[in-house]
Amino acid sequence: MSSVKKRPNGKWRARYRDDAGKEHARHFERKIDAQKWLDQVTASVVTGQYVDPTAGRVTFTDYFEQWAARQVWVDGTEKAMRLAARSATFADLELRKIRPTHVEQWVKVMKDGDPRRENSRKLAPGTIHTRVNNVRAVLRAAVRDKMIASDPSEDVTLPRRRKAEAAMQLPTTKQVGALLAAADDTFGVFVALCAFAGLRLGEAAAVRVGDVDFLRKRLTISRQVQRATKGQVEIRAPKYGSERTVFLAPELVTALSAHVGRLDGAGPDRWLFNGENGNPPHQNTVGYWWRKTLRDAGQTGIRLHDLRHHFASGLIAAGCDVVTVQRALGHASATTTLNTYSHLWPSAEDRTRQAAAGLMAGALKAADQVRTAVGE
Repeated sequence: MSSVKKRPNGKWRARYRDDAGKEHARHFERKIDAQKWLDQVTASVVTGQYVDPTAGRVTFTDYFEQWAARQVWVDGTEKAMRLAARSATFADLELRKIRPTHVEQWVKVMKDGDPRRENSRKLAPGTIHTRVNNVRAVLRAAVRDKMIASDPSEDVTLPRRRKAEAAMQLPTTKQVGALLAAADDTFGVFVALCAFAGLRLGEAAAVRVGDVDFLRKRLTISRQVQRATKGQVEIRAPKYGSERTVFLAPELVTALSAHVGRLDGAGPDRWLFNGENGNPPHQNTVGYWWRKTLRDAGQTGIRLHDLRHHFASGLIAAGCDVVTVQRALGHASATTTLNTYSHLWPSAEDRTRQAAAGLMAGALKAADQVRTAVGE
């Protein structure tokens, strides 16, 4: 129910009742403006975009807590979401008062540091993108809940991230060989799992002896080590979509077999690598081993995760397609694989040159055979 009526003071009152029966009204100097406002409200109701003007009075933080309580998250996701929500400079504002300028200001603070805080840390573009996306999920939920009409983070400009080909460090075969030579027998196997099976640090640390099928040359990835608070070790499922079977090179199977033979008691439930108190190693322990190996190998600027890129580049160079690489690395989708490694696949120009080179080589070989036959 809606109407436009002239008031005794000469102004025009437009009013309507929402689905809950609550009346809303505004006053205008001109009838045409009152009718225009009422038409806009009616259109929003018809299209399902109507938002109660009194909604959105809850702060971002309070709404986040209500929304978070309904989400099905693993611990890592929850920690990341809460970190992003706490960092938002508009966290104490009511949802209805948050504007794109508030989001832009937050992005600026993350990029340049907070001038109000001494030694405020500047965040990398990738970290900023992640935090904004996490907060955006909250704001979009508020839109779906009809708390606000639109997402104020929409179209906010974020810092540019480096292109994958510029940011990625690909260790050479010589560098990987130097690392293997410098590592002790145990950590050498850890390095090999990352470089020749593409395991992440946490995945390699969480391998049990029973995960290795020596006869079929396969390795099952079904868990990862996640460092918890106070240096404790937490074992959880791998990243979403990362459960997989990795097909191992015979040489890697041989190295794993020799390593298991050196273990004291090698039942199927035994960790392949030892940490503290009967646990597998966590990030700090592996980091120490890695830094020592880098130093002994005379290498700098290489991260352990770069060995995973080394593995991916080898698969691509060998002619593996996107889906094969995706499954080997445990990416959730082929899109992730392409976003990360598309620059490593041969371009159309590369394939054209290679095909032309093959044609020309065949023709030149035939010409040589003809010349030889004529000479005889």
